[in-house]
Order: sequence, then structure tokens, then C-alpha cells
Amino acid sequence: MVTVHRSHVVIPFEDTPSSILSLSHCDQIKLPTHGSQLYLYANTCINNSSFKILMHTLSTSLSKVLTHYYPFAGRLRWIQGGRMQLLCNAKGALLVEASCDHQLKMEDLGDFAPSHVVEQLVPKIDYDVPIEEIPLLAAQLTRFPCGSLILGLAMCRALVDGASVSGFVKSWAKLARGESLDSSLMPVLDRTLLDSRKLNKPPRFEHVEFFPPPLWTGNSFQHTNMRQQLVTAILELTKGRVEKLKKKACDFGERRPFTSFEVISGHLWRCVCKVRYVGNGDQPTRLTTLVNCRNRLSPSLPKAYFGNATFPTVTPTCSFDDIMHKPLSYAVGKLREAIERMNDEYVRSALDYIANLKDMHLLRNTFYNSSGKGKFNGDPNLYVVGWTNFSYYDTDFGWGKPLCTLPGNVNSDGKAFLMDNARGDGFIVAICLQASHIDALKKLFYEDIDKPSAKL
Repeated sequence: MVTVHRSHVVIPFEDTPSSILSLSHCDQIKLPTHGSQLYLYANTCINNSSFKILMHTLSTSLSKVLTHYYPFAGRLRWIQGGRMQLLCNAKGALLVEASCDHQLKMEDLGDFAPSHVVEQLVPKIDYDVPIEEIPLLAAQLTRFPCGSLILGLAMCRALVDGASVSGFVKSWAKLARGESLDSSLMPVLDRTLLDSRKLNKPPRFEHVEFFPPPLWTGNSFQHTNMRQQLVTAILELTKGRVEKLKKKACDFGERRPFTSFEVISGHLWRCVCKVRYVGNGDQPTRLTTLVNCRNRLSPSLPKAYFGNATFPTVTPTCSFDDIMHKPLSYAVGKLREAIERMNDEYVRSALDYIANLKDMHLLRNTFYNSSGKGKFNGDPNLYVVGWTNFSYYDTDFGWGKPLCTLPGNVNSDGKAFLMDNARGDGFIVAICLQASHIDALKKLFYEDIDKPSAKL
């Protein structure tokens, strides 16, 4: 359904430094694969001629922004111990022009259906070639008969986190509109800022976030041993419903109100445990999330720091019974403890832990549980990525602000993204689960919010 008409490499507009950059320890724990985003622009009413002009503007502005964000125009290479280096060699980013003969409707994208169309909206990355040949940034603009445009971005996880992506896309859009970048948008590229202290000492904490996650046990394993299709669902929450969740959580004695992220994630954890439950109340489970530590370090990282500064944190391992039957404040409180643990001392200890590792491949395989792929399908855990408080909805390349922005793929069992909605009056949860669990989750997610606290 999606036809690629043209793809070309865009190099920086001006000469950029040619060098080899060491990635930070926080970069090293990330996968060298690409995360993706979709930006939907509705009813732009462009014709063939204006679309060509639009693509030219997009290409020119990308070339200009790469002059400042030149690491995105580089390539990675493997070095000893499974670590990576960044080659700043100006090989460029990939820009793809495409069209789709499918009459896109909002509900199609909102429910990630038809999924084969959604997959084609993200630029395809060829991982069969050497890593030195893989672009770190790829963008695809797809035009639809209804007048809509979708910009799909694929960005290397080892290079950027959500805050870095937000700054880059904001800068690119501003240049596309013919404006100049002020000093606040100039990226800070010095990755030694994150590794500024001597790291040749042992960590001071037990870093359970890097320990293997719980697996299915006993009857749970047999229940999930049959491979099932994974499906992504979109759940929307008004701020009114979020306030209900906050009240339920604080009804049990919490003095400081929980954040929206904490209560939504804790509530989602309970619901996911309930739909996965098959009489296995003692099944171990944990929740993993990422914490932006820019302002948790001392001194803080610059706001425009371009790189990874989000560290994983995990709740204690709990049982399904704990999460399902104890008050909502139990699950939410466990998440809060995990987030609050991430202070300067703990993060510095995590950096020391990573620095002392002999094999980064082993850490990545353990943390992302990639070594278990193919053995069975299913996961008893939840992994929530927060995309709130980023300026993604301000991404105007000259044809208006996006009507919707979503992850381009959510394809791991139990992975979820929490985002603001476009209106700013609520939240969107995109979650991937086994197909047999999706309908139950959609029903339970709202029913449990609306129940009186005493019945939870």
C-alpha cells in the first residue's frame, strides 16, 4: 500500500568536525537499533507540485540542522567489550519520499490498524549490513489521497533519548519554517559531562535494574508457551479519570500526591496482571521505566544535552496477588520508590557499575531479555516509557502542528508508552500485549477506575 518514490542521503549543509566520539556509559547500555515516531498532519491539501516543494524544504532544512546535530550524520562501530564508538564522518541521514493508496482514517492509526500500513510508514532500516553502514537517523514523509501527511522517524537508541529527540525535531521544524536557531536550541555534544567523575571504583549499590527480569513460572509458562500474535491497543484517559486514580491511591494514607505518570503506570500494571492471571497468584512480576536524570545529577546536565541521560529503574519483584489485591497505592508506591531512588549518588554508582563491566553485550541481553527470544512468547512484566512533557505536538514544519503523534512500533509483550494527548487535556497509553488479552484490558482499564475505592 505504501510506495517509496525516492530516497536519498542528506549530509550536513556545512563542514562538520571529523572525529571519533566515545559514547557515554548511559549510551552504551542502549541497543544500537532504532526507536520510531509517527507525526500525523491532517488535511494539508497539497498537490503533486507543492509536495515536491515540501520535500525540497524538508531536505534542505534537514541538511542545515545536521550541521549542528552532526552526530546524527555519523555512524557507529563496535569496539572491545561490546562497546560502541561514534564516528563523526558526515555520511548523512536517510530521507524517504513515499505515498500511500490507502484512505487513511484517524481510527486506523489510533488503533495501529491496519498494522502492515503503519509498519510501512516508518523508514526501513537494513540491519543485515555492517553497523558502520547503518544510518543513525532516517525520516520518511508519506502522502495520502485524503490530504494527510505522516512523518515517520527512525532514530538510533544508542544516540538519543526522548529529551534529545524533542530538541532535535524542534530545531529541524524551526529551520524548515525559515527561522533561525537561538542559543537555547544549540545542542551540547560533550558526552564526557555525564562521565565527568573518575569511574574506576566499585558501585555503591546493588543495581537490580540490570538483573534478569522475572520469567513465567510453573503453569504460567505452559499458558504462554503457545506463541500468540501481539497486538497494540490505544487507551485514552481524561484528566478527570486521572484525578480519580490519584484519589484512590491517596485514600490509603500517602501524604504527598502521586504524579499522573505514577498512578497511570501503577493502574496499568494492576490491569495487565489481572488479564494475564490464570490462577497463578504467586507469579513474579516487576515494572521497569526510564528516568530522565538530567536534573537529578549534581551538577545538572545542560538542558540541551544531546545524548542519553535516561536510566532504567525497576520496582521490587512482586507477585500477581500483591499487585492485583492490595490497594492501588501499593503498586503505585513501589513505582515511586523506584523513581525516587534515582538521585545523583545512585546514578553515579550505576555509571561505575557499567564502567566496570567486561561484556556490554551480556548486559544488554540480560536487561532487554533478548537471549530468551524464541523460547516462548509472553512476559509477566510491564515496561512503561514516558513521553509526557515533551514538545512533540509543537512540531510544525510549515504545514501546521500534528494532529497526533505516536510511537511507530510497540512490538514487545508488556511494553507501553504514556503520552500527552494533542489537546493537552488528557493522556494516551499505547500498549502491546498478546491478542488474547487486549479486549479484557480495554474493558478492565476503565472499569477499575470507575469502581469505588472500597471495591478495589
